[in-house]
Amino acid sequence: MDIWRLLHLGLVDGPDDEAADARGRHRQRVSRWLEGLFLVLGFVCLGYYLYMVGEARLYQSFEDKELDTILASRGASPAQDGAIVRRRPAPAQGSTVGRIEIPRLGVSAVIRAGSDARTLQLAVGYIPGTALPGENGNLGLAGHRDTFFRKLRDINPGDEIRVTTKDGVFRYFVQRTNIVEPRDVWVLDSTGYPALTLVTCYPFSYIGSAPQRFIVRAALRSRPT
Repeated sequence: MDIWRLLHLGLVDGPDDEAADARGRHRQRVSRWLEGLFLVLGFVCLGYYLYMVGEARLYQSFEDKELDTILASRGASPAQDGAIVRRRPAPAQGSTVGRIEIPRLGVSAVIRAGSDARTLQLAVGYIPGTALPGENGNLGLAGHRDTFFRKLRDINPGDEIRVTTKDGVFRYFVQRTNIVEPRDVWVLDSTGYPALTLVTCYPFSYIGSAPQRFIVRAALRSRPT
C-alpha cells in the first residue's frame, strides 16, 4: 500500500493535519502566556490597592493621635456660639489642618492642606485660598467619593459637621446640598458668614471620572429653619 492510500485512509498525517496541530499548539502557548500575564497583573493591582489603602489608614491613625495629643495639651474646647476666629496664616502644603467628623454618618477623617492627588489619597483636602475653620468666610474641603466622602450621599440638612483644629472644635450644620458642573467654582466664593463647603465627585456610583460635583454647604453654629 503506497503513502497516498495511507493518507487517504487517515493512517498517516498529511501536511494539512501537521499544520493544524502546530497552530493548535501555538494557540495553547499564547493562551497560557496570556493567563499568566493577567494573573500577574491582577496580583500587582491588588497589591497596589492594598498598599494605597494601608498607607492612608496608617497616615490617618498617626495624624489622629498627633492631633489628639495637641488638643489634650492645650485643652481645646468647642468655640463659643457667635464667636468668629481671627484670620490665621495659610497652612503649609501637606501639613495637618485638623479633623472633620460627621457624627450621624460615622465619618471621621484627618484634614490635610492641599487638594492635589497625593493629599486626596491620604486625607480630606483643605482647598488653598479658602477660609480656615471658624473664620468669617467659606472653608472649602475636598474628598474622594469612594473613600472619605463616600457617605455624603446620605447627608441631610441639619446634620452636624465638626471640624477640630488646635484652635478648638467648630460645629457646622448643613444648610443644603447641590449638584454642579466642574466649572462651577463659584461654590467656593467667599461668604459673609463662617461657612463650610464640602466638594466631591458625582454620581457616587459612577465608574471612571465622574462628570459632576456634589456640594454640601453648612454654616457655623446655626441650624437651618
